[in-house]
Amino acid sequence: MKEKKSDYLVKHFYEQHGKDLGLYLLSGKEGLSKSIYKAEVHRPGLSLAGYLKGFVFSRILVFGKQELEYLRELTHETRMERLGAILNRQTPAVILSRGLKPPKELTLCCEKEKISLFQANVSATNLLSRITFLLYEEFCPSITMHGTLVEVFGVGLLIQGESSVGKSEAALGLIERGHRLISDDVVRVKKTEGSFLVGSGPELTRHLMEIRGIGIINVANLYGAVCVRPDKGIDIVVKLEPWDDHHFYDRVGLDEKFIDVLGVSVPFHVLPVKPGRDVVLLLETTALNHRLKNMGYHSAKEFNAKLLATISGKKKG
Repeated sequence: MKEKKSDYLVKHFYEQHGKDLGLYLLSGKEGLSKSIYKAEVHRPGLSLAGYLKGFVFSRILVFGKQELEYLRELTHETRMERLGAILNRQTPAVILSRGLKPPKELTLCCEKEKISLFQANVSATNLLSRITFLLYEEFCPSITMHGTLVEVFGVGLLIQGESSVGKSEAALGLIERGHRLISDDVVRVKKTEGSFLVGSGPELTRHLMEIRGIGIINVANLYGAVCVRPDKGIDIVVKLEPWDDHHFYDRVGLDEKFIDVLGVSVPFHVLPVKPGRDVVLLLETTALNHRLKNMGYHSAKEFNAKLLATISGKKKG
């Protein structure tokens, strides 16, 4: 697992996911300001028996029914000793599963080390899997990219280009045809497991678009909730640029280009725009052509193969 910079606090985790996980803060309010450094969660297990080899303190700890039953069989002094050995200032938080009540020694140790002690209403196994997933998502490498992300025929298409080139207008045209908006202007891109890029938008501007001459519009309110979604994998990047008569544009499509995003190669297209060109139609065609390529059908390569076969046949004749 990767370590993250120290600006992700227990407070952030609690505010973002506490309701979904059914978390209730029992004690240790001061511990909310602690940083979470690792995308890991752990059940104490053998460490409660005194085996601490390889134990990592900077992980969230989840106590289940078995851990608490084991602690109840110990004397007060032994409980304090064992809990004190696994809890220190590096421990971000402790969570009790199934609404279980903490032994007083656990509460004392958490208060002493300023550790937030939570109670959850789900099982320990459920907590482990869900918290691991949530932390991994939070700790994924990410960047912010300028552009408009839309879903076109199931393809995540990131539209880029200089200011006023028509990115938002093109996206609006796609939305009018039934496609979906993910984010306008600012796109947060995360690299998830398996080198898969997922784009989303800031909470503040979710479902909003800026159209020059009109202002801010809410796409969900204007076109319906079916025309928006919170995130989408980024499959292709299309850069819009003003048409330049002195620039050579590929007319066949054999020369495939890629752009590097967080170490992942993403298909990249340059789309020149000028009056008379239906940019919305061209973007739809780009998305459909990408789907065909993924299915193993490459129009340009097929045309090139037929052309070479025709030339070869004429030479033999």
